[in-house]
Amino acid sequence: MSYFVYLIGNCEKSKITTYVGYTNNLKKRIRLHNSGRGAKFTRGRTWKILYHEKFDRKNEAISREYYIKKNRKFRNLIRNKFKLKVENFNNKNR
Repeated sequence: MSYFVYLIGNCEKSKITTYVGYTNNLKKRIRLHNSGRGAKFTRGRTWKILYHEKFDRKNEAISREYYIKKNRKFRNLIRNKFKLKVENFNNKNR
């Protein structure tokens, strides 16, 4: 069985919020987050996958999830890439 560590993002009023988690079924987990049945923190927002990694063992995924949650530098790097995409999209549609 494969496990995924994922970073999802939500952009509201030019503020980007991120969430990090792990799962063995990435598509189903994102659907749960977007339907309001995911983690309490993620309810009421629309999420997009910004980054994910695949692991063969659950303990590797948990360890990596913990690392990403604590590593603000890494999360900000991914967030800034997403922010640029959102800004470019908004500028093209004006």
